[in-house]
Amino acid sequence: MKTIAVTGGSGKLGTKLIQTLQQQGYEVISLDNQRSAQLRCRQVMVDLKDFGQVVSALHGADAIIHLAAIPAPLVHTYPYIFTNNTVAGYHILEAASILGIRKVVMGSSESSYGFAWAPTRFSPDYLPLDEEHPQQPQECYGLSKVVNELTAAMFDRRNGMQVISLRFSMITNPEDYKHLAISKPEAFKHILWSYVDIRDAVSACIASLHVEDRGAICLNITSSDTLSDWESKRLLDHFYPDVVDVRTELHGRTAVVSNQLAKDVLGWSPQYSWADNEASTS
Repeated sequence: MKTIAVTGGSGKLGTKLIQTLQQQGYEVISLDNQRSAQLRCRQVMVDLKDFGQVVSALHGADAIIHLAAIPAPLVHTYPYIFTNNTVAGYHILEAASILGIRKVVMGSSESSYGFAWAPTRFSPDYLPLDEEHPQQPQECYGLSKVVNELTAAMFDRRNGMQVISLRFSMITNPEDYKHLAISKPEAFKHILWSYVDIRDAVSACIASLHVEDRGAICLNITSSDTLSDWESKRLLDHFYPDVVDVRTELHGRTAVVSNQLAKDVLGWSPQYSWADNEASTS
């Protein structure tokens, strides 16, 4: 596995991922609808909604990391967001199937569970939130991620393609932490205080390339702690007292969204925390 195609290579995560892949000796092709001055790899301008362009752009790739998407139900109209995200996802997987590319990593989202953007707010059925929890989105973005995960499962059934869908929580740069409302827990209530450092998101993508024979699988990619200076039990008692099914004792600031399956499958573990950054500046 020598050449990796990264869609959305000009984005925040894509840029950092490509730079890290190159440092590790991979050849990388960036597929995006815009060029980036930060990248020093082959960049292909491509409309992922055009299947012919996708097939052509992916020639020569050994694996794909598909990160390109409209990242929230904002700015664009809802039908456009849903169509863009799902058609692009389908085209990537169909092209991979035609070209014989056996490994695809898909950028999914914890928004697929439904809590982040729900117009009608609701609570989890149980906590910690793991990959078996029902996905109940009420809007186009979360739904587009569910559809892409189902599409991945179809390609696994069709030809045994390995598609690992990474349900990223809010991706943060180290410089973001000083601007986040860590001491205001209500600010992150609807994402269950879940986040992941961009360096850990990158390492999860790369770890996914090395997994063998897992078919289609979905993994929460989140930090092991919460984005709050409150202890987790206090957060749940205050903001989610109606959730009575708490299946693991949450010590200290242990994450409310579980990353255990990602640890087991990928041999990956998050290495960075907002608290490390705070400790270094205190």
